[in-house]
Amino acid sequence: LLAPTEMSSPSLKTGAYILIGVGALTMLMGFLGCLGAVNEIRCLLGLYFTCLMIILITQVAAGLVIYFQKETLKEELSRIVKDLIENYDPLNEDKKNLQEVWDYVQTQITCCGWTGAKDWEDNEIITNKSMTEYPCSCSNRTEDSEEGRGFCHLDDPVNGTATYTDWPVHEQGCMDGVEQWLKDNLGVILGVCTGVAVIELLGMILSISLCKNIHSEDYTKVPKS
Repeated sequence: LLAPTEMSSPSLKTGAYILIGVGALTMLMGFLGCLGAVNEIRCLLGLYFTCLMIILITQVAAGLVIYFQKETLKEELSRIVKDLIENYDPLNEDKKNLQEVWDYVQTQITCCGWTGAKDWEDNEIITNKSMTEYPCSCSNRTEDSEEGRGFCHLDDPVNGTATYTDWPVHEQGCMDGVEQWLKDNLGVILGVCTGVAVIELLGMILSISLCKNIHSEDYTKVPKS
């Protein structure tokens, strides 16, 4: 079986590190913003403004990377998923979480494999069972869908053997299913991203305004000679 490091890619690792960094920065930003606003500390409000600006720039940069590197990301994701399918084993507790995520994807998007059910022909367990078993999460039968994960047995295989075309599974591959889902929900995704960006811009504007007010108050408090 593949080691955990083989189930990742440089781009996905970079994306994960970016998300971790943005999450930590967001926590720090919230703390600085609250502390600066309550105590009217200009330097903390300045740091709050800087953090918001960095997050906004990071989000724009991430969007550009995804847009211009989408083919590379698709190829890497394809390799990862095909490795997962090839080494899928319900008894492997080390990869249980990852396999359950993939089962969930196949169930929710009603798809099978990355490009289609044929991808599962590379799975050693299914091959050793003469293709008489198939992934339950791919099935279009209600009783199999309730199982949710692992392999289901094909009813009455001819001569004890079968092919993926004999399986009662969804014909659509998950690659096409994910792309279709993104197209169908593009408006919602763009709306959420725009809303977050507007909130961040408002936060930047308010922090600058508060800094100016604090500066004005400090100026008026200075005794005239």
